[in-house]
Amino acid sequence: MPLQVELCPGRMIGGDHPCFIIAEIGQNHQGDIEIAKKMIRMAKDCGADCAKFQKSELEYKFNKRALERPYTSKHSWGKTYGEHKRHLEFTHEQYRELQRYAQEVGIYFTASGMDEMAVEFLHKLNVPFFKVGSGDTNNFPYLETTAQKGRPMVVSSGMQSMETMRRVYQTVKKHNENFCILQCTSAYPLEPEHVNLRVITEYQKEFPDIPIGYSGHETGISVSVAAVALGAKVLERHVTLDKSWKGSDHSASLDPSELAELVRSIRIVERALGDGIKEMLPCEKPCHDKLGKSVVAKTVIPKGTELTLDMLTVKVAEPKGIAPEEIFELLGRKTMKDIGMDESVTENAVENYGKRTKA
Repeated sequence: MPLQVELCPGRMIGGDHPCFIIAEIGQNHQGDIEIAKKMIRMAKDCGADCAKFQKSELEYKFNKRALERPYTSKHSWGKTYGEHKRHLEFTHEQYRELQRYAQEVGIYFTASGMDEMAVEFLHKLNVPFFKVGSGDTNNFPYLETTAQKGRPMVVSSGMQSMETMRRVYQTVKKHNENFCILQCTSAYPLEPEHVNLRVITEYQKEFPDIPIGYSGHETGISVSVAAVALGAKVLERHVTLDKSWKGSDHSASLDPSELAELVRSIRIVERALGDGIKEMLPCEKPCHDKLGKSVVAKTVIPKGTELTLDMLTVKVAEPKGIAPEEIFELLGRKTMKDIGMDESVTENAVENYGKRTKA
């Protein structure tokens, strides 16, 4: 299977394709659908490829006691955790409205299905791909059910071990070859020493036939740009309109100016990565013409002289002569004409030079 996946209709990831940038709105919309729409528009305007939310069917994600427990955090939207979560949860019809709005704006739209019933709804909603949040990555019945739907999948790996991720890979692969894995550390905000970007490289070795990406919760954009430089083909970052808003995710989110700068920086890095072939490029020719050095005669060298190293040196010279890296190829060859002191040693001044080097 090639290292490429059609994550969304007409949008490939992996290989030489641009990094797919997901703006994770999550539940940073404060439970307000108009704010959610503004965030979708913001994600599009900043250059992200996808606006993503989090969908839960609360009675399937939490048990009764979890929903009834008191919730007194400064981030709370209710007296119990259930009241808090219900305030932030959009209805099915609201999701359809948001999907229509994203289509109007021109940005891909999806959500993390936070339980199996949420996945069922998102499947009926016809999202382009499923996002598996880190909390469900080791939920193997959920993984199998989701993979069997046949949609592409993006799987985060926060809180997991490499051994678990091997099982995740095998479980998903058995049912669905179109997926990728994201390196992720589940801490909000995430300190740099806990990011562990080198896991991206380890995943690339461990799972060489799927794209690898990064889901970040750190402050700023530097780490995410570095992830792309390491080969991340999908990048997910939480976004917000205001970091001071109520909600634990806002402090680990990017505001509009940061998201726009992240997208710009990633596209610059992608251009800078190149093809890995080391050669002198056309853009370097002016510098080479001005500063590139040549082999020069250190002394007068009469016609018919067999060249030795002590007769030669390397300088910036006019006209251009034989390149410095070829100086040892000249040793033992005879000159075809007189060469004055400090003159360039050119190909036509050395016996059989051009013929022998081309051979």
